[in-house]
Amino acid sequence: MSVADIRVQSAAFDPGAELSAFMPLAARAGCGAVVSFTGLVRDLAGGLSSMEIEHYPGMTEKALAGIAAEAATRWDLGPVLVLHRYGPLGAEEPIMMVATAARHRRAAFESADFLMDYLKSRAPFWKKESTDAGATWVAAKDEDEDALSRWR
Repeated sequence: MSVADIRVQSAAFDPGAELSAFMPLAARAGCGAVVSFTGLVRDLAGGLSSMEIEHYPGMTEKALAGIAAEAATRWDLGPVLVLHRYGPLGAEEPIMMVATAARHRRAAFESADFLMDYLKSRAPFWKKESTDAGATWVAAKDEDEDALSRWR
């Protein structure tokens, strides 16, 4: 049975330190595989001054816990970490991190991939990019919906 650590926070985090803290939890749970993914704020068009992430406190954590619980029904998982920031962020800053642990690598990889697909398309976060040209809300992408369809 997995234990999910769900965090939605404004504070910056160190992905290396988070992974270092996660590894002993995985080992104590008898897991032989850990997979992690860290997403960074990208400045694709150039000129990004900030990205603002908004969410509804309480609702967001509940949705993320539900996604983690769904992953635990699909794979035999050890600990799971889902960490997502909100507020203003700059280019190249870590925006989110997922880590999964399982007895075998396939479950760890697949569950992390599953969590990422759901976070990209269903997690209740709204992103606004501010550039020299002004501020715009980031629209959902068709490829994120397509990726999610493989888990249905």
